[in-house]
Amino acid sequence: MTGTHRPAPGLGRDPVGSPAHGPVDSPVHGPVGSPAHGPVDSPVHGPVGSPAHGPVGRPVHGPVDLPGRGPDAAGNPPCHGSGGPAPDARASRTPVVELRNVVKEYAGGVRALDGVHLTVEEGELLGIVGPSGSGKSTLLHIVGTLDRPTTGTVAIAGHDIAALADRKLSALRARHIGFVFQAFHLAPGVTAVDNVAEGLLYSGLPRARRRALAAEALARVGLADRARHRPHELSGGQKQRVAIARAIVGQPDLLLADEPTGALDTASGEAVVELLHSLNREGATIAVITHDTEIAQRLPRRVRIRDGRVVADSARGKAVVR
Repeated sequence: MTGTHRPAPGLGRDPVGSPAHGPVDSPVHGPVGSPAHGPVDSPVHGPVGSPAHGPVGRPVHGPVDLPGRGPDAAGNPPCHGSGGPAPDARASRTPVVELRNVVKEYAGGVRALDGVHLTVEEGELLGIVGPSGSGKSTLLHIVGTLDRPTTGTVAIAGHDIAALADRKLSALRARHIGFVFQAFHLAPGVTAVDNVAEGLLYSGLPRARRRALAAEALARVGLADRARHRPHELSGGQKQRVAIARAIVGQPDLLLADEPTGALDTASGEAVVELLHSLNREGATIAVITHDTEIAQRLPRRVRIRDGRVVADSARGKAVVR
C-alpha cells in the first residue's frame, strides 16, 4: 500500500510556519481560521484547494517530484489492499505516526499537550476523542505537521519532523497527509470534479489526467453522478464527500478528519462515518478527531485525551496510568 518513504525535497514558496509566513499559531499569523489568520476561504488566504492556498493533501508550494505515495508520472495511483495489511505485516512496517513524550506549550505557560505518546500503524482507523479544551485540536496540528512540538519527537511516515526545514516539512505534509474539515472548504462555483482535481494541481499531471483521477475519487465516495454539480447544488453530506474525495485523490499515507460530521444532520453524518469505514477497509489509514463519543465508539480504536494527556487508549486495552 505504501511506497518507500524518503526525505521530501524543498518546494518553491515559503511554507506555513516559515519565518516569512509566520508560525501557524503566532500572534501575526494566528491559528488557521482565526481572525489573525483570516478565514481559510477568505479572499486573502484563498479557499482550501485553490491555487492561493494550495490543495489539501497535496504539495502546496511548487511542483511535485516527491517519492512515495501519490500518482506516478503516468497518473496511476498506487495499489491499495482490500482491507489493510495483515497484523503481522504491519508489525514490520514504519508507523504512519509516532509521537514520543510530546509537549506543546504556549505563551503564558499554557501546556496544551503534556507528555503525549501515540503510535498509529498503517491501515488503522481510530478516533481521537475529548471535550473542548482537552488538547485534541493541538494534537491534530502536531500530527498534521501544522505546528511543531515544544519538546518531544514526532515522526510522520518515518520522517523526524525536527530534522526537516520548513519547506521540506511542507512538502512532507503535502505528500503524506490529507485533511478533511468540518466546514468542507470547497471553492464556490466550481464543479465537484474540479474541486477534487485541485487536490492534484501541483502534481505535474496534465489537466485531463487530474480530472480523470478526480472522477475516480468521486466514484469511490459514491458521487460519480454529482461530478458536474457545484457546491450550492449539493447537500451537506455530499459536500463532505467531495471534500473527502479531494483529500484522498493523491493517496496520502494518513487522512486526518477533524469533526467530519459536525456540520451534518444525523443521517448524513452516519453516511460519512460509513464512508470512512469503507475507505479504511480499502487500506486507508484514518484518524478522526471528534468530541462525539457515539462516533468514537463506532471506531476500532479510541484514544481519549484530557487536559493535554492521553488518558485511555483502547489499543492498550486499559486506561493510561500517570
